[in-house]
Amino acid sequence: MLRLLALSTLCVLAILPAPSAALVAQANADRFQVNHDIHIQPEDQVGDVTCINCSVYVLGRVSGDVTTVNGNIVAEQGATISGDITTVRGNARLDNGTQVAGDVTAIAGTARRDPKATVGGDITSMGGGGWVFLVFLLPFVFLGGLVALIIWLIQRSRRPAPVPAYTLRRN
Repeated sequence: MLRLLALSTLCVLAILPAPSAALVAQANADRFQVNHDIHIQPEDQVGDVTCINCSVYVLGRVSGDVTTVNGNIVAEQGATISGDITTVRGNARLDNGTQVAGDVTAIAGTARRDPKATVGGDITSMGGGGWVFLVFLLPFVFLGGLVALIIWLIQRSRRPAPVPAYTLRRN
């Protein structure tokens, strides 16, 4: 009986922190959108933010990373981002007083930073569409060449070997 009481007490103590953890997770929920801009207001606190074919405007707090594909990232005055900023085919702009703890990367776009914005990591800007080709399409070209080589080797091994002329005799 004492064991059962101890086990049930332990279970109750383990469950008690769960609602508070759920509230914290809900307060820092991740945001994901396709074709619709994301606006993070000054009172908002979110986790990771991902946007495809749209832009992200940050005025509040982001506890994770901000990523866009074919869209811009604008961190306006007073914004705080604890992770990295990454944009592919878009621009990243950091206004006066913004804080970014991680790296800022813009592939096929530009990264603009106000002198009073704080960035804890590196700022990388690979402007122009050529980087998209090098980063994304060139590996597929290499893979296609490798597949073509394998197909050629298999077809070559299936052909019958030619018979040498000196082994043939005439009767």
